[in-house]
Amino acid sequence: MQLILLQKVKNLGNLGDKVTVKPGYGRNYLVPQGKAVPATAGNLEDFEARRAEYEAKANQLLGGAEARKAKFDASEGVTISVNASTEGKLFGSVGPRDIAEAFTSAGLALDKNEVVQGEGPIRHIGEFEVRIHLHADVESLVKVIVVPDK
Repeated sequence: MQLILLQKVKNLGNLGDKVTVKPGYGRNYLVPQGKAVPATAGNLEDFEARRAEYEAKANQLLGGAEARKAKFDASEGVTISVNASTEGKLFGSVGPRDIAEAFTSAGLALDKNEVVQGEGPIRHIGEFEVRIHLHADVESLVKVIVVPDK
């Protein structure tokens, strides 16, 4: 399936690139999310006519992500209080939703889809570095401290 990208997509291409993807990926994810349009002659002409508008929107999104990254880099992280055993093992786990809610309640808006936990959810008490993915080009590391309930 041939598509024209309307924004940068990680591991796929940049704005305006004509890419070939599997039909399911294009039909079920890229097109409904507004990240791409089918590569027809009409869509190609429409894209070229509106290229400046798409580039301005992409620059605005990148600038917003950079500003958010600066706020996250300036923060000291968050502390999450959870139910844990005396050995330090959690009864349950701390996942992306818990981390996003902790940052949002601390005044830094974060969506659970932006939290990347490569090693899976946190299952022990301690201090952890968690990667947040704010934009295709913008990532940041934040500190998450997990402490037991008193």
